[in-house]
Amino acid sequence: MAENLFDLTGKVALVTGGSTGLGFAMAEGLARAGADVIIWGRRIERNTEATLALQKHGGRVASRAVDVSNEQEVIDGFAAAIAEMGRIDCVIANAGTAMMAPFVEMDSDTWHGLLNTNLHGAFYTCREAGRHMKARAEQGDPGGSIIINGSLSIFTGVPGIANYAAAKGGLNSFSKTIAVELGAYDVRVNVICPGVIPTDLGEAEDSPTVTMTLARTPIKKMGRPEDLQGIAVYLASDMSRYHSGDTITLDGGMMAQCF
Repeated sequence: MAENLFDLTGKVALVTGGSTGLGFAMAEGLARAGADVIIWGRRIERNTEATLALQKHGGRVASRAVDVSNEQEVIDGFAAAIAEMGRIDCVIANAGTAMMAPFVEMDSDTWHGLLNTNLHGAFYTCREAGRHMKARAEQGDPGGSIIINGSLSIFTGVPGIANYAAAKGGLNSFSKTIAVELGAYDVRVNVICPGVIPTDLGEAEDSPTVTMTLARTPIKKMGRPEDLQGIAVYLASDMSRYHSGDTITLDGGMMAQCF
């Protein structure tokens, strides 16, 4: 009889920015694999729509309006999630925003506004996840997975997004430290770096960036949000229990070629 090695039944996952785009796609993948899911987003109506869609997969689903740039909202959100679900086994720090400007024209509000969500918000999220998972381990229940949604801007320069690249580069570096610190509790930490995937936040399907991406990508098709489901399920599952401190590209092979 075939065995599902990636069954997430009994696990609870929290996805920030989980009501739309890449966050929703990953939340849906986890729900399809059997996980109970908590989604955070700033817009209550979007959270409600996403909750109804995820409930179709049969697991428990909860949502909460959380602005991850607000430290207290993150702390309160974790407390509420644990009270409702009993535990959290996987956290995906996905919430982010895009505020573009040429570097020499970028003002401090644009710089700090993005960092507040994309960098500091992920820090608050990962810290609370680490605290919860460490406490569980100390009570004899080790294990957990923290997943950070990164970006190919970690590896190469993209005009107009110096603040975004700084946030994602910072998260990538910081992920290595927390992977080392939390490894003693069997908590693993990894970064996923998607390629150009059209979403509400990202590029439109007919944009020049998409055209250029297709020309450079060995697999001649654009990525879709649902293409992140497999890697999210793997990293949330026990099959990744020895996989930590990694930065994984999901870009159709684009970064594998030199030109």
